[in-house]
Amino acid sequence: MKIVVTSLNPVKIEAVRRAFQSQFPSDESRIVPVQVASGVADQPMSDDETRQGARNRVAAARLKMPDADYWVGLEGGLDFFDGDLMAFAWMVVAGPGGRVSETRSVTLPLPPRVQTLIALGMELGAANNRVFATLNSKQAGGAYGLLTGGLMTRESIYTQTLILALIPFVHELWG
Repeated sequence: MKIVVTSLNPVKIEAVRRAFQSQFPSDESRIVPVQVASGVADQPMSDDETRQGARNRVAAARLKMPDADYWVGLEGGLDFFDGDLMAFAWMVVAGPGGRVSETRSVTLPLPPRVQTLIALGMELGAANNRVFATLNSKQAGGAYGLLTGGLMTRESIYTQTLILALIPFVHELWG
C-alpha cells in the first residue's frame, strides 16, 4: 500500500505510519513523503483556513503522485475560541474510490506569552521555541509536548486524529 504524506516533517510522517499500521495491521505500507503547497498562510489563523490547507495539500499530492493508494494532508493551525487562542490540526485522507475523510484534532490552549508573539506575526513553532527556550519544537513534541510535560505530543495527537480519519476506510458501516 502506497501512502503519500504531504510533509517532510518526521513527526507527521511517523504519525501517518503509526495510524496506518494500527488500522491496516496486515498490510505492508510504503510511506512516501512529498512537499506540496498548502495554498494558505504559513500559519493558518482560522479553523476554515487550516482545513482548507489540508485539503489543498491532498489535492496537490494527488496530482503530483496519482498512483498512490492514499494521500494524507496534515495542517496545523490556530483560531480564537471565546477570546482564547487555540492550536489544533486538520487531517484529510483521500483513498480508494475517491473517498475522502476529514478529522480535526483536539484543541490546545496557548499561554499568553505565546499568544503575544503570534500576534506580532511569529509562527507557533518559532513562538514556542522562544518561550520555552527550545529548538525545532515542530519536529519534536510541539506545543502539546511542551505544555503537557510530554504526556501528549504532536505526534501522539496527530496519530490519534489520523486513526479517526481512517475509520471510513476500515469500518463496515461505511461499506
